Amino acid sequence: MQYAREVKAFIQHHFRHFNAAALVDAAEAYRKFVAEGNGMLVAMAGAMSTAEIGLSLAEMIRRGKVHAISCTGANLEEDIYNLVAHNFYVRIPNYRDLTPQDELALWERRLNRVTDTCIPEEEAIRRIERAILEEWIEADRKGERYFPHEFFYRILRSGKLEPYYQIDPRDSWVYAAMEKDLPIFVPGWEDSTTGNTYAAHCIRGTIRNVHTVRSGIEYMIALAEWYRKESAHRKLGFFQIGGGIAGDFAICSVPMMRQDLGWKDVPLWGYFCQISDATTSYGSYSGAVPNEKITWEKLGIDTPKFMIESDATIVVPLIFAYVLAEE
Repeated sequence: MQYAREVKAFIQHHFRHFNAAALVDAAEAYRKFVAEGNGMLVAMAGAMSTAEIGLSLAEMIRRGKVHAISCTGANLEEDIYNLVAHNFYVRIPNYRDLTPQDELALWERRLNRVTDTCIPEEEAIRRIERAILEEWIEADRKGERYFPHEFFYRILRSGKLEPYYQIDPRDSWVYAAMEKDLPIFVPGWEDSTTGNTYAAHCIRGTIRNVHTVRSGIEYMIALAEWYRKESAHRKLGFFQIGGGIAGDFAICSVPMMRQDLGWKDVPLWGYFCQISDATTSYGSYSGAVPNEKITWEKLGIDTPKFMIESDATIVVPLIFAYVLAEE
């Protein structure tokens, strides 16, 4: 990890003030937190997988710097889309200049645009649909039920996608998570492309039991079980990339246990960092300052708190490189 040491040295020398200094403080606190044997949950919103966060997140997982992930369904599936269809992606560097007619032309080519990157319908989305549908149908026939991420783990372990790999699987964070059997929690999976596909197959009758894929409430129960078990012997931190449901869902597990269940022995999160370009404002979860979370019994007054108001696609790889740098 020579590049990581060089990046860390650069950051320590140049990043001295404002958001840059907050990045250093958050990264150093993250490094110390996990070095002391504590666990870290990464909450991931936005389109980080299409931004190829796997290039750094996969190594964080392999090196034991990430112990659980809460992410949107889009981030779960788009990492695998990139794994099997990378060479068919189309980059649109002038995306700010696109007209409605330009967008229609992309749609006619079955290219689904995510900012400057287009995901190919057939090579990515439909290829994964065919692979995962086999798993859905088999589980449905047997009366078995699995979480969304577990179905992705199953298709990766089966090897059926290997002929289509177009990147090194070491650069896929879901592949790294599968190898570690890492806990993943995917709230609101239904609004993802794969979730839409699953709903369509339920409507068609391809899937007889709509509950073959386990639900968000079950994910919350599983998260509570994981948190209570892990927090019994170490602190757990919360590293939030972006805003939205991936962060809100996961961080709410603690007040749910302490307030709704009355489990006062459940500790608060022991570290918190949020990276977002959302402007701090009233009535905005994504733009709420960390101190607001104290009133919801998510964080304590002594919890180390960091807020970096910047582009996560730039900031996160820098923090991960810092944490991965060998001393």
